[in-house]
Amino acid sequence: MYQILAPSEDQIAIREAVAKTCAQFDDEYWLKTDETGEWPEKFTKAMADGGWLGIAMPEDVGGAGLGLTEAAIVMQAVTRSGAGFSGASAIHLNIFGPKPLEKFGTPEQRTEHLPKIISGEQKMCFAVTEPNSGLDTSSLETRAEKTNSGYTISGRKIWTTGAQRADKILIIARTTPKDQCAKPYLGLSLFYTDFNRAKIEAKPIPKMGRKAVECNMLFFDGLEVPKEDLIGEEGAGFKYLLQGLNPERILFCAEAVGLGQAALEKAAQYAKERVVFGRPIGQNQGVAHPLAKAWAELEAANLLGFKGAALYDAGEDCGAEANAAKYLGAEAGFNACEAAVLAHGGMGYAKEYHVERYMREAMLARIAPVSREMILNYISERVLELPKSY
Repeated sequence: MYQILAPSEDQIAIREAVAKTCAQFDDEYWLKTDETGEWPEKFTKAMADGGWLGIAMPEDVGGAGLGLTEAAIVMQAVTRSGAGFSGASAIHLNIFGPKPLEKFGTPEQRTEHLPKIISGEQKMCFAVTEPNSGLDTSSLETRAEKTNSGYTISGRKIWTTGAQRADKILIIARTTPKDQCAKPYLGLSLFYTDFNRAKIEAKPIPKMGRKAVECNMLFFDGLEVPKEDLIGEEGAGFKYLLQGLNPERILFCAEAVGLGQAALEKAAQYAKERVVFGRPIGQNQGVAHPLAKAWAELEAANLLGFKGAALYDAGEDCGAEANAAKYLGAEAGFNACEAAVLAHGGMGYAKEYHVERYMREAMLARIAPVSREMILNYISERVLELPKSY
């Protein structure tokens, strides 16, 4: 049975150690990455050197062997530091992205790749979403056709993070045509292979925020993949992907809450210092109440997120909690960032106060990795047992 307890001494130590690492990278560092679009290389190296990229990976491949709860603590400490999603997204994939490789890879695949991912030596990206399928993963069109030595992949992917610097790619592609499968989600296979730029074109997508951590449109033109790069069984890729859905939702909750907490701290400090009409603006309920409401929403979302993490770590079903936590965390994080901008008044619109960057980045958690509407569909069907609407 899962238990939600106060953080242990070890967990508090993890949070403090990550916060200490993140303190090396101040607001000006993240403002610069947002303006230039330069990958936060020093930050990712510092997190790799600290061993944080392997927090949830097994000890036999160089990880810490800890759980989703500890991973969520790490990622929340990152966003809470002011790094926001510029920091979190630079390492997010390393935390649970390699799970299919860890759980379903061969011993050779695990020992060859996982230690290098944890150390930061291997830079991976993860290609799932496609322009024509969106959230409907069963309708993916990218093809992996069998050859004598393995497979040849052709097709397109979109919103692939970190492809400009990646040397490896985790990709799902259709190995059996959809009309030849008993169910639409069958016939999809997962591969971990070299990012061969002679066969993969990666084009960055200009976007609202998080400029330093780019997203890309990928074009595959006959990418040759050795049969040794197939993960697990052919046709079982969708099943492998499902293993990481709930952990990712919980991590997004933790990250969004951390970002909201960072924004709230800046707003509260400004509201105490800014004097208008002879009194600090925080003395006005029109400023104070939105910030107090934001605090309450962040705390509630955080509790549900760590409940979901505790359930996952205990091996229990956490689908409802993970989805609801992602929904509430994203909303609470955005609301806190919006309240912080408004509390700053005109200066909230200025980059030098940083909260406008927080609000732009907070939009990410409301959209990815799954929409609010699909989460509400899940809860309607799985929790309330209402008929499926789509």
